[in-house]
Amino acid sequence: MRLDLSSHITFERVSKKYYRPENAFEEYNLARFEKLPLAIFEESRKASCKIAKDIVKEMEKKRQKGKTFVLGISGGTSPMEIYEELVRLHQEEQVSFQNMVVFNTYEFYPVQDFSFSNLKMLKEVFLNRVDIDPKNIYSPDATIEKHLIADNCEEFEKNLEDMGGLDYLLLGLGTKGNVGFNMPGSGLHSQTRLVMLDGDSRKDISRSFDSPDNVPVSAITMGLADMMDAKKIALVAWGGQKAESIRDIMEGGVTDLVPGSVLQTHPETKVYVDLEAASELTRISRPWLVTNCEWDNKLIRRAIVWLCGVVDKPILKLTNKDYNDNGLSELITLYGSAYNVNIKIFNDLQHTITGWPGGKPNADDTYRPERAKPYPKKVIIFSPHPDDDVISMGGTFQRLVNQGHEVHVAYQTSGNIAVGDEEVIRYISLFNNAIKQFDPDNKVLKGKNNEVLNYLMSEKGKDGLETADTLFFKGRIRREEARSACRYVGLPPENVHFLDLPFYETGRVKKNPISERDVIIVKEFIKSIKPHQIYVAGDLADPHGTHKVCLDAALAAIDIVKDDDWFKDCRVWMYRGAWMEWEIDHIEMAVPLSPEELRQKRNTILKHQSQMESAPFLGDDERLFWQRSEDRNRATADLYWRLGLASYEAIEAFVEYIPVS
Repeated sequence: MRLDLSSHITFERVSKKYYRPENAFEEYNLARFEKLPLAIFEESRKASCKIAKDIVKEMEKKRQKGKTFVLGISGGTSPMEIYEELVRLHQEEQVSFQNMVVFNTYEFYPVQDFSFSNLKMLKEVFLNRVDIDPKNIYSPDATIEKHLIADNCEEFEKNLEDMGGLDYLLLGLGTKGNVGFNMPGSGLHSQTRLVMLDGDSRKDISRSFDSPDNVPVSAITMGLADMMDAKKIALVAWGGQKAESIRDIMEGGVTDLVPGSVLQTHPETKVYVDLEAASELTRISRPWLVTNCEWDNKLIRRAIVWLCGVVDKPILKLTNKDYNDNGLSELITLYGSAYNVNIKIFNDLQHTITGWPGGKPNADDTYRPERAKPYPKKVIIFSPHPDDDVISMGGTFQRLVNQGHEVHVAYQTSGNIAVGDEEVIRYISLFNNAIKQFDPDNKVLKGKNNEVLNYLMSEKGKDGLETADTLFFKGRIRREEARSACRYVGLPPENVHFLDLPFYETGRVKKNPISERDVIIVKEFIKSIKPHQIYVAGDLADPHGTHKVCLDAALAAIDIVKDDDWFKDCRVWMYRGAWMEWEIDHIEMAVPLSPEELRQKRNTILKHQSQMESAPFLGDDERLFWQRSEDRNRATADLYWRLGLASYEAIEAFVEYIPVS
């Protein structure tokens, strides 16, 4: 059973030529804008194994000399697979860590409950699972009194100095270009100190805590100067949410606005990324500027869209001079003239647009993204949370229903932790009033309601943990909101399905890994419908988030059924969430929405009342989900218009997924 098929989505669209060059000459050309040594991997797992082996190799060198090996380590999600591989090397290949000394590069402060500390996490995933001497583990103290913080920082640096500095520093990269918690504005010569965490930083680490309310407001971090004293540094970054930071660090200048850029001045730093994190680098996003290209339709489309932005012209007004002046003369050579390229790409984009996402019956579908037959189609929309369906493709959802298709929505998780306590208190209070009016003798039900109320209003504050009862209420609130939205769209109640995948049901922000149980549930559901279309959330920006796990569960299930006879007539379409859209060179189906349809989509999203202002995980974007969604859909329509195509109010975009062979 293949549980990480989403990783194949990216590298199928990027030629190996751009990240795995054949010789040093080609490597030099590709990396001409890059200021640090870089290794691009198709999967983070492969990179993590390489880094783990390098760490062991450096440690063995020190062991042979009878010396200790001093390693700086970070928390967060990026290094987790590296720690897993180090543990495997210890358990299966008898690698010893007895000569290793570890320095934790940051610690949250204050930490009232040690179980939430960064050091505790590092011990659970790595340090306690190898034979390192506990006396060789150094970390800032998260429990000291505030007036002792400065002394503790000095002691931490003194210990580091006594050990001769770091031999090897393993760093993860933050979404703001930060390393450790050296955030933008940090002095390039800063030392170990207390820093306040901004909203983005607290959001990044929130999945390590049971509740957003438990996320600390500050941290003690190793300074940039301390980090730069390390003999070797490995910087790792996985996922599209790190792409802009990687571009700034690799191709920008050294600036305190991007703290990680200071690594450009270190002689022994190497950067390790997956293809998603590398996606904004010139060699990946605009390879025509650094090498001869292997041109296919998508790369040509990307180049032309980029060129339109550079010269501020629609496609059909581009000239030979525009191509030649901006590194795209190859296309003139291939196609003979700017006009030939222009008309090809214009038609290509035009053919992505359809008002019939399920296919238009009795129509010529030669140039349509979806086939006309069969009609009507059986359709499954997989929604990671109970609102992603309407936030991400609410207009398309409505059209599929209106155009007569048999649509089924499958909510993959309960979404129960994303409901605020006040929502539950409000509903239980209403419920108690109903009991008082219609069933005043029902002491059992009233007692249970009051038990939950008492917990939420008084006891929960002690540890912030959810109980089975609070999770039940929160899950049911989200279910009923989803049902309400589906009723508004016109979906029959029997076509609304709740899968409640087990990986999600921890009652905590931190979820379990995907398992075969999750995949089997999805597979059995797909086989029960035997659809002609499947829609899945293709969000890859966060490689460790719920959306990716839900995508992997769906793709693993599809991988199992792809050889069934019925699947030969099934297509899989990927949509994206409220925060970003597919790049236009990837879009294969664009569904336009009228002003009225966009208002209907907004109304559908508003049925999810618990996810409005009071939702726990709105993030730092001040816009509500319906606002984010509308802005994104309007931006896609505006891009089509600026390229010279028809002007629409909004557009929802999709990419077809081809099952991996």
